[in-house]
Amino acid sequence: MLKRGLAVIGPGMLVAATGVGAGDLATAGFSGAQLGTAVLWAVALGGAFKYLLNEGLARWQLSTGTTFIDGVTRHLGRTVAWVFLPYLVLWSYFVGAALMGACGVALYAIFPVFAEASTGKLVFGIVASLAGLLLVRAGGFRVFESVMAGLIGLMFVSVLGTAVILWPGLGPVARGILVPSIPDASDGGLAWTIALIGGVGGTVTILCYGYWIREKGREGASWLRTCRLDLGVGYAMTVLFGLAMVIIGSHVSVSGGGADLLVRLADALEGAAGPGMRWVFLAGALAAVFSSLLGVWQAVPYLFADVLRGLRNAPESDLSSTRAFRLFQLALATVPMLGLLTSFRQAQLLYAIAGAAFLPLLAVALLLLNGRSALVGGLRNSQVVSLGLLLTLGFFVWAGVRAL
Repeated sequence: MLKRGLAVIGPGMLVAATGVGAGDLATAGFSGAQLGTAVLWAVALGGAFKYLLNEGLARWQLSTGTTFIDGVTRHLGRTVAWVFLPYLVLWSYFVGAALMGACGVALYAIFPVFAEASTGKLVFGIVASLAGLLLVRAGGFRVFESVMAGLIGLMFVSVLGTAVILWPGLGPVARGILVPSIPDASDGGLAWTIALIGGVGGTVTILCYGYWIREKGREGASWLRTCRLDLGVGYAMTVLFGLAMVIIGSHVSVSGGGADLLVRLADALEGAAGPGMRWVFLAGALAAVFSSLLGVWQAVPYLFADVLRGLRNAPESDLSSTRAFRLFQLALATVPMLGLLTSFRQAQLLYAIAGAAFLPLLAVALLLLNGRSALVGGLRNSQVVSLGLLLTLGFFVWAGVRAL
């Protein structure tokens, strides 16, 4: 029974793990340290936005039998695909550098064998990237899914356990979730809040869900209820993880933002909750960022290959066997190594904001495509869903205007 249940919610858990490691660990931790529990509402809002967007993507694919990338190219024009392609390349560089850096920092915190934290981040980041590339290429989807399941269990038990030990009380947490506010901060309260909403649950990686449900053989509208359950569980866990990281970040005082931030955060946790908490937190941190790296390395090349296939008007094929897929996967795991020389904290902020810029565009595409019965039949947007997408669009437009 347990195995059958895990098979049902598997793709949603993959979305959660891929988005969690990239957005929640560093961005939520930094946001919590800067702004405290007052921005917990941003985690919940980000999770709701991502569920709404991903449910729309699932409805499109299950009703039309085509990927969302293919639908955008066919019905909104190749110009959109040509604009998305360079954005995807730039986003991949930012996310690749951020994930390598996060893995490098976490590994150095566990194995401090180098004199300088920046050296440890560089060496361990490269090792993690190449190990992830080898695993997703040699192991196939089943091995990838099994490894991700183990990492998901470890990261949620350890990080949620840390947050429970550091629990600030029901009052601050309830106010932070139910009363939206953006405290003034010298380091840019609005920017970190937008980054938190953008980072929670992934951004461009939302599009990967369609390729994972194909791997599980889900085709046709009859699978929609399963996908909704699947995504609901995944995003509920994503929100819990994001809340936990903000609570952890708000509880300890950690200055600066270099490659040794996780070391100092772990040291602060050790002082607050005992020596065992240091290792519990670091184990969860490593599981979170490495699972995210594996998810991106495995699925984002699908997006690149799918865009190229649409631009060439080529017939449907196994994208993972194409030259474009394999070359982009190799580039994704190597070229962003240059980004390991930049600030870990700044890389996380740039990655999260760049991803957040994608969300309003996705909302517009879902309004246009899923709003037409001629394309999706009875699975068109309901009035509630359309309102939710308009609110998503409106929030990010407002945030962008305020940021400027």
